[in-house]
Amino acid sequence: MVASDWTAIVLAGERPGESAFAASQNVRAKALIPVGGVPMLARVAATLLDCPSVARIVILAQSPDALLADIAPWIGDSARIRTAPAGDGISASIAAIAGGDVAPWPVLIATADHALLSVDMVETFLAGAAGADVAFAVADRTTVEAAYPETKRTWLKFSDGHFSGANLFALATPAGRATLDFWGRVEKERKKALKLLTFFGPMLFLRAFTRTISLPKAAARAGRSLGLDLKPVRLPFAEAAIDVDKPADLALVQSIVAAREPAQGRGLSTGTSAG
Repeated sequence: MVASDWTAIVLAGERPGESAFAASQNVRAKALIPVGGVPMLARVAATLLDCPSVARIVILAQSPDALLADIAPWIGDSARIRTAPAGDGISASIAAIAGGDVAPWPVLIATADHALLSVDMVETFLAGAAGADVAFAVADRTTVEAAYPETKRTWLKFSDGHFSGANLFALATPAGRATLDFWGRVEKERKKALKLLTFFGPMLFLRAFTRTISLPKAAARAGRSLGLDLKPVRLPFAEAAIDVDKPADLALVQSIVAAREPAQGRGLSTGTSAG
């Protein structure tokens, strides 16, 4: 059974260079880029409000209160949503609030640009994360490319397949702090899977490079080096791997949403959005 008291931290801050992308869409922040007429952050927040396992949401950004005000027309005034200011670096910003009054354990981390996030994705991920100190979501290449062959992803290649990150992370216990400390040291290499593995020693790097180790076994070894149980959770949803990092991603996500939602009044409604 999945715990029903997760804190969902939504990363909604700006990375260097993202302000130009936002400006090209006539909004002041990437998190506010509209998809189907609804800001991406509003879509993610509404989804998390509808998740039975999520008790509270924290918007983490440079100006979180302003973002919350911007999305209020779509999600209402929810007492379950809090804000926290981001500092220097994602990992340090999360570490500053994880396990405290604002974001008590266990902590789920999501991103504002995951506009296709669904309740099923979140609940499937949290169920799969059971028993681990830290878990991360992935989608396999076969699933993603069968549904969306045009999408371009960064693939992690292991003996059991090629995988893309799915923008969901679970810090289920305080042991997860070790992951944040590690991430703070290697954050600049986040898009380079093999480079990341060099931090766990030459043997793991060699086996990953030669694709003679599976993703679960590689994660387990990496976790042991950090003193925790690290687990990948494979999601069966192609959309789980699609976030909005560039105009081509936005065009794809817009087309998916347009096919799913009626053209008129694509607002959001959630029975759990009111405080």
